[in-house]
Amino acid sequence: MTYESQETLSGAAADGADAPGRNALYVYALLPEGAKLPPGTTGLDGRPLHLVTAPGSGVAALVHHTAPAPYQGPDEQVRQWVREQDAALVAVWEYAGTVLPMTFNVLVAPDQEADAEQRVQEWLSARADVLRELLGSLAGRAEVRVEISLDREAVTEDDEEAKSLVEEMEGRSPGLRRMLAKRLERLRKEAGDRLADTLHAGVRRRLAAVADDISVRSARGQEPGEVSVFAGALLVRREEIDTVGALLADLQEEHPAARIRFLGPWPPYSFTELPAAPGEEPVADEG
Repeated sequence: MTYESQETLSGAAADGADAPGRNALYVYALLPEGAKLPPGTTGLDGRPLHLVTAPGSGVAALVHHTAPAPYQGPDEQVRQWVREQDAALVAVWEYAGTVLPMTFNVLVAPDQEADAEQRVQEWLSARADVLRELLGSLAGRAEVRVEISLDREAVTEDDEEAKSLVEEMEGRSPGLRRMLAKRLERLRKEAGDRLADTLHAGVRRRLAAVADDISVRSARGQEPGEVSVFAGALLVRREEIDTVGALLADLQEEHPAARIRFLGPWPPYSFTELPAAPGEEPVADEG
């Protein structure tokens, strides 16, 4: 994907920096009202972050001032901005304890009736009850990601038919070896698929015992010779993170053919759905 040049954006952002009435706000997350930020917290391009509050709403928005245009540029520049946003969110989450993270490029622009800060305050006030409930559901919680697959060759390591096919391939003609290799590949695939189906239900059951919520997604980046068992995100209490790790360690010991990745903890990105104000588009529009 190709983005508009960074030079264009930099010039627009600089032009807007000295004109408060024209500024937009880049929104990183929502926090409980009264939350404190770690000293010196910065976001994209080192911009200082601050909180916008709507008195009485119980909610605050983590923002920085910017020009009313999305952050666009070459792929590597966009990836750098995403890394900077993630780093800022993690730092604030670890310090404040609770955040509702936004995705990349969520901006609130001024309109003819209100500047960007007033629009954010109006939105926080309009959805205060729902937002407080969402923040409460994520208090003291983290997102961890679990990816489990099986090495098909390792699954059939002790299978007598597989061993026989491997031995039979030795010293055979190229044509016969190809035929036997296809039979072996089919055998490994079928054995891996059967075990994956059996394990999936068991893995879900074990993880559900310690997770508040599970968001299952398709496996990505799976290597040849693997079959997916489980790939998803878990919402867990912070004190349960070690328990999840112990469950996965037990699973690894029970099934040596399993390949397990345990990632996180992070702020709960996968478990935040921010509502629009009644009868209108979201004030925080994704660019």
